[in-house]
Amino acid sequence: MKLIGVGVGPGDPELVTVKAVRMMRAADRVYVPVLSADETGYAEITVRTHVDHDRIERLIFAPPAAPDEPDAASEAVARYLHAKGPGGSVVFATIGDPNVYSAFTTLAQSVRALLPDVTIETVPGVTAAQDLASRSRVPLVEGGDLLTLLPLGAGVGGLSDVLDRPGSVVVYKSGRHLIGVKEAVRRAGRLHGALYGARLGLPGEVVRPLASADGNIAPYLSSVLVPARRSSLVRSGAQ
Repeated sequence: MKLIGVGVGPGDPELVTVKAVRMMRAADRVYVPVLSADETGYAEITVRTHVDHDRIERLIFAPPAAPDEPDAASEAVARYLHAKGPGGSVVFATIGDPNVYSAFTTLAQSVRALLPDVTIETVPGVTAAQDLASRSRVPLVEGGDLLTLLPLGAGVGGLSDVLDRPGSVVVYKSGRHLIGVKEAVRRAGRLHGALYGARLGLPGEVVRPLASADGNIAPYLSSVLVPARRSSLVRSGAQ
């Protein structure tokens, strides 16, 4: 039995690899993460473009009843795989890449604790950092540039230290902290050339200079790209 974490990109259904589509279509079930049963998540929007809808199931993520108990999502996946037997396979579709700040890592660990014989595999996906750089026509890294990825789910602490280092900085989950992110980038003297992106590849997509981004309407899954300091930048129509 297999549990396969499949990256389905940052939102654009065309940024899904051929292998990802093949694995999703071959699986017995494709799980998509949501916070509530009536929610349509970014991953589901992409998956529905490529997979028969009757094999898609929403997987609700919620904290377990007690710290030492498995969460309901992991129990549901393990229960389904156990019922399917040795030849069963399920896919967990995640925005971006399953090995980059993804819920799949925790899910896979919990399922393996319940089903020690399960085989865990992953299929890489295009990340929001790559897509934002592409859409804005600004190199993510070049030459000897360093790249720092920083998730801000818990706040902007530590961002100033990262911005003081050389290289490009990508800030994930920046939506509710966007005002603080913008101020930190401004204080570091790197606001010029910094970019903000949200809903990449989806209706309502926003790609614009960070300086003009409105922190009051930024969705949670927003990204900020602060390019490495360079003598020149290839700029685009990201206005």
